[in-house]
Amino acid sequence: MSYQVNEKGYYGDFGGAYIPEMLYPNVEELRKSYLEITNKPSFKEEFDQLLKDYVGRPSPLYFAKRLSEKHNTKVYLKREDLNHTGAHKVNNTIGQILVAKRLGKNRIIAETGAGQHGVATATVCALMGIQCVVYMGEIDIKRQAPNVARMKMLGAEVIPAKSGSKTLKDATNEAIRDWINNPVDTHYIIGSAIGPHPYPDMVTRFQSIISEEIKWQLKEKEGRENPDYVVACIGGGSNAAGTYYHFLDESEVGIIAVEAAGKGVHSGESAATSQLGNEGIIHGCKTLLMQTPDGQITEPYSISAGLDYPGVGPLHSHLYKSGRGEFYSVTDDDAMTAGLELSQLEGIIPAIESSHALAIFNDKKFKPEDIVVISLSGRGDKDLNTYIDYFKL
Repeated sequence: MSYQVNEKGYYGDFGGAYIPEMLYPNVEELRKSYLEITNKPSFKEEFDQLLKDYVGRPSPLYFAKRLSEKHNTKVYLKREDLNHTGAHKVNNTIGQILVAKRLGKNRIIAETGAGQHGVATATVCALMGIQCVVYMGEIDIKRQAPNVARMKMLGAEVIPAKSGSKTLKDATNEAIRDWINNPVDTHYIIGSAIGPHPYPDMVTRFQSIISEEIKWQLKEKEGRENPDYVVACIGGGSNAAGTYYHFLDESEVGIIAVEAAGKGVHSGESAATSQLGNEGIIHGCKTLLMQTPDGQITEPYSISAGLDYPGVGPLHSHLYKSGRGEFYSVTDDDAMTAGLELSQLEGIIPAIESSHALAIFNDKKFKPEDIVVISLSGRGDKDLNTYIDYFKL
């Protein structure tokens, strides 16, 4: 079975481009040119140089000694939290801004939930001198105030989404509306491995630097390229897609995806798409989606602003349906506890998104000799207020 996208933009049953006619020229322009642009030596050279000198890659693969001792297995953390801007998001925004430049676009729009993608987009727009507009749910603007301040300081205009749940889904809707109204000069930098083809594949390719580095870093440390398991949190799923990419066809590597169960999978306040979702269409692609019996999107919930998305990227839907990936759902409480544990065992404060992946040890027992690589997708600075309120620090 293939885990790569096919020529029509599908991973198994999931993917495609379900878009209004007004957006067809934009998406088609991108589909026809993204591989040609990104395969050119001049593109690769500029992309690699920026990842090295601007982002600070390669990010370390860190052996977490005390965490390993506690859980009686070998735990390595892929330190995406050490990237410039504090998360994996910048790998993708660097790639997409270079594509946009080569397509002659002079205005960038983006959606953001936790604000990390918004910050990463504003960052590369400042770097390249391109106008930047970021759509963000009104609720997320309140709970991620430091990231909103960063975006504004970087010169971006932040526009609140005031409809629906006033979170990521609604910010995405607003961004799509903007794109329909400004089709010629504007490129939409989508932050997750979601959206109409070619976005899921393009985002995954830019994030695949994560698994590319894991392979050679593990070879240096353990004498083998492949771990026993790779673990990542999933909202839309870009850090996970990048962490899995070079292991998708390596059947001996277990792929573990950790979703946000919120207050419990069946509590009515959850974002556990694999457990609660059915096949449907959201934001331009066919995927697993939390919805009512008549097809209305269910409002997701998570304490993490980056994981409360009602769908999941089409690659991950395919990994779930095919059985290639093991999917777990972690509650707010377990994620927060795992975040505190990493802080106090290793001196690393993780983003609440990443804390969901770290909570895997409650549900999955590993052997002492197993090598488990966890994507530490972002750092916890943006979430300090949530941690402080939760733990009464």
